[in-house]
Amino acid sequence: MNREPLVSIIVPVYNAQAHIARCIESIRKQTYQNIKIILLNDGSNDVSLPICQMFADVEPRIVLVDKKNSGVSATRNLGLKLAQGEYLQFADSDDYLQPDATRLMVEKAVQYNADMVIAHYNRIDPPSEKAEKLLDKLANRKNDPGLAPEAPLLPDTVTTYGFLPEGFLTKQQFAEGLMKEPASFYYGVMWNKLYRADIVRQHDLQCSEELAWSEDFLFNLSFIEYAQRFYSLAEPVYNYVQNPQSICHTQIKPISMVKTKLELFNYYRELYQQLGLYEDNKLQIYKYLVAGAEGSVPTASELKETLKENLETLKETVQNNE
Repeated sequence: MNREPLVSIIVPVYNAQAHIARCIESIRKQTYQNIKIILLNDGSNDVSLPICQMFADVEPRIVLVDKKNSGVSATRNLGLKLAQGEYLQFADSDDYLQPDATRLMVEKAVQYNADMVIAHYNRIDPPSEKAEKLLDKLANRKNDPGLAPEAPLLPDTVTTYGFLPEGFLTKQQFAEGLMKEPASFYYGVMWNKLYRADIVRQHDLQCSEELAWSEDFLFNLSFIEYAQRFYSLAEPVYNYVQNPQSICHTQIKPISMVKTKLELFNYYRELYQQLGLYEDNKLQIYKYLVAGAEGSVPTASELKETLKENLETLKETVQNNE
C-alpha cells in the first residue's frame, strides 16, 4: 500500500506547443511518484492538444481535458474540481519543475504539518533577440573564414528568488514576512507552492474569473486567511521562463495592473486587519500599490508613471482606508 500522500498537479495549457513537452516531462520525472497530472487544454489552436495526448497515451497518471477557451482562472478552477489527494500543486505550461520539487515540498508539509509550503524559484531569461542577432552577425562574417558558420547558443540567465529563510512559520510570522516584498511573484504566484487540498475544498476557494491579472495572488490571500501553519523552503523548486509572447508581456497594460492592484488592496487590508497586523504594516501594504514584482512587465517605473496619471483614484483609496 502506497502511504505517500497523493498530489494533484494542475497545468493549464494554451498555445504552448513550443514548451509543453518540457513541462510535462519535468512533472513525469519527479522523484516523488504519487502524483496525478491534470492537463487542461484551454482551446489551443496550435498542436498543444496532440502533444498532450501523446503523453497521456503513455502516462497513466495523466488526466487530459480538452475544453473551449475560457481563460486561465476558469481552467484552473476546473482543475481544482478534478483534483484528488491531500495536496495541490500548479505549473504553467511554458515553465518546468526541478526533479525533486514535489518530494521536497511534500516532505516538509508532512514533517511540519504545514498547510502551505512556499519555495524559492529560478527565473530563466533566454538570450535577448538583439544579442542573438549580434552573435549571428559576428559568427558569419565573411572576412574571417576561421569562424564557425553558425553562432553558438547563448546560455540562459538563471536568477534565484525567494525572501523567507528556511524553516517553519506561524500564520503571523508568514504574514509579517510577506511585508518584505508585498508585490513579489514569490508570494503572489501559485506555482512555487504546495497547498493542503482540504482547505481549498472546505472553503470552496477558487481563482477569480473576473480578474485579468493577479488572480493567483487573490487565491493565495484567500488561502492564507484559513491556513495556520507554513513552511519556507529555501531550495528553488520551479523554473519560471520569461516568455516575451506571454499574456503578461503582450496583453496586460499598466492601467489594467493599477486598477487590479487597487481592487486587490482591499483584500490585502482586510486580511491584515483580521490578523491584527494592519496598523503595524500599513505603510508596507500601501507599498503594494506602487511596487513591481521581480522582473515584471510593466516595470515598477511604468507602474509608478501610471499611478501618477491616476493619482486621484489612489488618494481616494488611501483616504477610504484610513
